[in-house]
Amino acid sequence: MRTVRFLLQKEFRQIFRNKAIIAMICVMPVVQLAVLPWAADYEVKNVNLAVVDHDHSTFSRQLIQTVTASGYFRLTGYNDSYQDAMHLVERDQADLILEIPAGFERNLVRENQQKLFVAVNAINGTKANLGGAYLAAIIKNYNQTIRTELVSGVTGDPLHLIEITSSNWFNPLMNYKVYMVPGILAILITMVGGFLSALNIVKEKEVGTIEQINVTPIRKHHFILGKLIPFWVLGNIVFTLGLIVSWLIYGIVPEGNLAVLYLFIAIYLVSVLGFGLLVSTFCETQQQAMFIMFFFMMLFVLLGGLFTSIDSMPEWAKTVTRFNPVRYLIEVMRMVMLKGSEIKNIVAHLIIVTLFAIGLNALAIFNYKKTS
Repeated sequence: MRTVRFLLQKEFRQIFRNKAIIAMICVMPVVQLAVLPWAADYEVKNVNLAVVDHDHSTFSRQLIQTVTASGYFRLTGYNDSYQDAMHLVERDQADLILEIPAGFERNLVRENQQKLFVAVNAINGTKANLGGAYLAAIIKNYNQTIRTELVSGVTGDPLHLIEITSSNWFNPLMNYKVYMVPGILAILITMVGGFLSALNIVKEKEVGTIEQINVTPIRKHHFILGKLIPFWVLGNIVFTLGLIVSWLIYGIVPEGNLAVLYLFIAIYLVSVLGFGLLVSTFCETQQQAMFIMFFFMMLFVLLGGLFTSIDSMPEWAKTVTRFNPVRYLIEVMRMVMLKGSEIKNIVAHLIIVTLFAIGLNALAIFNYKKTS
């Protein structure tokens, strides 16, 4: 332990001398957590809509007003022909075209039916699917309202309807930021821990101090521990800062026990730091280490369930995510922070991350070539 203590003193002195590391630890999590949840929002709003109204009736005007009043659509064109509306799509000024045929109101009243035409610009698949679904739902609700008014007008009696009400668990206001913030915090912890540990041993190689360490009687596991523990402490500091920012800016207070979160973060950091140290044992320059870590971080983020649901991925991708430690951290963060899950609910995640920590650090110790 005396040897590890001296190594820790050396590492902490090097860290505090490097102003860039201090800024990365203190500033980066705060700025990214304050900015990214506002931009990383998959809720589609302000869909540009072009309307072609051949009827110019009371019902057609009510339909257009209902669509624009929903808050999801922005009327960018009110045209007399479909060709004019298509020109707006070609100029990227419209995402959807709603064409109301002539006789719209007459056919609804007399024949009790009428078709509408909707054209969707599918270049942006997500916006097209959600925008089309929103418009279809609004038209369906408007249709139900018209049918109710018509039946009530004929019989003189109000139409009895079944009203469905719903309640949302864990995120009652359906605030997308509440869902995104735990995932973004998980990515920040991974990036800070992974990149800093990956660059650490490589920096020793570049400045030449690794040769001095190699000729000392320090054992390999002592050396790895001396490199791992300081960044483990810094990773916990970043996590604490993230929780404070989440509370101050977004009002997110973990529903579950903080001790459960810190227990999982403690084991997870050992695994991600071990991965960074393993990468650094293979590299000779910091540039090599950064490129390799960037490659793996892209895979970790895109296959971690932050932006794309793992359940929606193909089977081969689901299999790959089982070897992605970020996946388990994002799941646990959302389970504990939003659902209030207890330690018994995350036992499987704890076991898997523990295996990652043991395996990656064992490989890092084994691959570190110490010459005497």
